[in-house]
Amino acid sequence: MWMRPYTGWRSTQREMDRLRREMNRLFRDWPSESRWSAAPSYPAMNVWTDEDSAIVTAELPGVNLDNIDISVENDVLTLRGERQRDEEEGVTYHRRERRYGSFVRTFQMPFRVDAEQVDATFKNGVLNIVLPRAEEDKPKRITVKAG
Repeated sequence: MWMRPYTGWRSTQREMDRLRREMNRLFRDWPSESRWSAAPSYPAMNVWTDEDSAIVTAELPGVNLDNIDISVENDVLTLRGERQRDEEEGVTYHRRERRYGSFVRTFQMPFRVDAEQVDATFKNGVLNIVLPRAEEDKPKRITVKAG
């Protein structure tokens, strides 16, 4: 009696190879050529500190000053806002990349903030927020006495 060797593993192996190739292609091209796109955080923000304060800048082109809300609680800054839709009537869009709608960004500062002294300015579509360090949170210099 002649027995045929089991060949099921060959088709399974082919399918696994095909799946591996497809996964490699997906992750190689992602997100640039796939339908998915990496959702950037909006607005783009920079945060840096010095000894006395934290400075935050946010790019908010096209956002009305009345639609920006800034709040500070202890060491957490929250920036909320809304960008209104700006559409032309009777036109056909070929590409739409400008986003609109509500946004929220929250950052935890490396120290407590004196919320009463926070200063925010908005110029040329850039929001600049200065968050002074709370006095009780500033490091205290200890003088060492000889003797």
